Amino acid sequence: EESSESLHFMADKFGHYLERHRHLRFPHKHSFYHLVYFTKAAGRHSIDFVDFDAKPGQIYFMNPGQVHTWSFKGTIEGYIINFSAVFLQQLIADTRYLDQFAFFKSIAGDQVIQVPAKKHAALEQLFKIILTEQADKQEFNEDFIRTSLLQILFQVARSTVHRHSTQQNNYNALLFQNFRRLIDEHYVAKKLVRDYAAMLYITPNHLNALSKDVGGRPAGEMIRDRILLEAKRRLVNADMKIAAIAADLAFEDNSYFTKFFKKYEGLTPQEFRKQFIKN
Repeated sequence: EESSESLHFMADKFGHYLERHRHLRFPHKHSFYHLVYFTKAAGRHSIDFVDFDAKPGQIYFMNPGQVHTWSFKGTIEGYIINFSAVFLQQLIADTRYLDQFAFFKSIAGDQVIQVPAKKHAALEQLFKIILTEQADKQEFNEDFIRTSLLQILFQVARSTVHRHSTQQNNYNALLFQNFRRLIDEHYVAKKLVRDYAAMLYITPNHLNALSKDVGGRPAGEMIRDRILLEAKRRLVNADMKIAAIAADLAFEDNSYFTKFFKKYEGLTPQEFRKQFIKN
């Protein structure tokens, strides 16, 4: 279920946001980019069905279309920002600009980051500047917000460089990134390794070796997992009929989709849905 936020940019103190959105149903997804920085936190949250402990000094990022849940304990404090692709494109024309950040690649494990303690004060100051600019609406305030938002992204990216340093300027890493992008674009119509190998101008064996080396899993598993993820994202929407989901994902029929889903998830689509949707 999508949140009702419709503006190109929204920032708030997280505690205040939670008060204003007590009606939020989970799991749900957004049509915008979403980030939360915790200054006081306990409990759990999940991104695309991967669970994380909420901790002070943690920041998480989400892309449009990803699904998340919250299950917090006690008082939660911090900051939240929602923004559209259009909001940043008014300053930066490159439509793929955000792709360079590991935390915007829709890999849940890279989207939750523990910020080093020495960076907490500077990061929180940037959020405060954004809230002030949003409230004051002075001249150039939107560009001021955009540049402050970019500084947040830069600060967090710098604190995670060690995670990805072995892949910096690496041809294989770039090829693998293109493979993942092609999966996102074509997973419904193209489900075979050879399809993606052809688009990358390499052999299927080369793509498999690349996928294992950089991503830790065979190329076929990467494609299959993207199909399963999309199925799960849609199944948590109670308004979507399972047969329609099967058809949208280009399965021959509902029976084949059910067998595929149960083989890899251990549950039927209906059983998976019941875990998340209470009658």
